[in-house]
Amino acid sequence: MIIGVGIDVCDVDRFALTIARRPGLVQRLFTPHEAERPIASQAARFAAKEALAKALGAPAGLVWLDAEVITDDDGKPSFKIIGTVAERAWLLGVATIHVSLSHDAGIASAVVICEA
Repeated sequence: MIIGVGIDVCDVDRFALTIARRPGLVQRLFTPHEAERPIASQAARFAAKEALAKALGAPAGLVWLDAEVITDDDGKPSFKIIGTVAERAWLLGVATIHVSLSHDAGIASAVVICEA
């Protein structure tokens, strides 16, 4: 059963300008591993975290660092969740989180499906 669906898009150039103006955002938004990735990949991960929040009902108090987008050896993305995000997922009965990322033509996008 689907608990929630979220989608988000992010303009990569605009995201890069925001990070350039406020470099401290990188440490607030991304784990150290995510922060090492290229800007388009960071934008896609930001979109994924936004999409995950939407799929979880966009409750107040979710911590950005409590959701990390990781990739397996084949490049397939998934979430590692802890803390506030894991608690919200547990409260909703989420057993599986599906995520798809893309970045092309200056736009990063993500779709998240939370499943019981």
